[in-house]
Amino acid sequence: MPKMYKFSKEQIAELEAARRKNQNKHADMRIKAVLYRAQGMKPAEVAVRTGYNRKYLSGLNAKYFKGGIGTLADNHYKGNRRNLSYEAEAELIVGFRELAQKGQIVEVKMIKQAYEEKVGHKIGKGQIYRVLKRHGWRKVMPRGKHPKKADDEAIEASKKLTLSISP
Repeated sequence: MPKMYKFSKEQIAELEAARRKNQNKHADMRIKAVLYRAQGMKPAEVAVRTGYNRKYLSGLNAKYFKGGIGTLADNHYKGNRRNLSYEAEAELIVGFRELAQKGQIVEVKMIKQAYEEKVGHKIGKGQIYRVLKRHGWRKVMPRGKHPKKADDEAIEASKKLTLSISP
């Protein structure tokens, strides 16, 4: 085993303790892979047991030696990956909600433009729909025709009727 991958008993104990208290299954697999290597398994055996590529395993060991247990146990995705907080989104939408309540037509395109100006870059159309759903908006469209509109035959028949008015 290369010198940089020689694990001390304290490091092995640290890895085992981290596995016991960890609740994230992905972090657990990373810790387990390094622990197997610390216990003297060959990279090929660890790759078979964990399903990770041997090069990835080598990188995990290097990460552990460079940054400690935190680099394996922590999730590198930090919670809310939205552009704005919930409160900032709500603040942005307030003006559009007032317009909608007054009966004016509010298009998603307008909200999307305001959102992009606030965050400073382009966003996808799906993202703005998720923002609107998060804040209780729903898609309301004007109907194409009145539900009690007469059928075409009745309309034509009424056009043919003439009234004769006598004095």
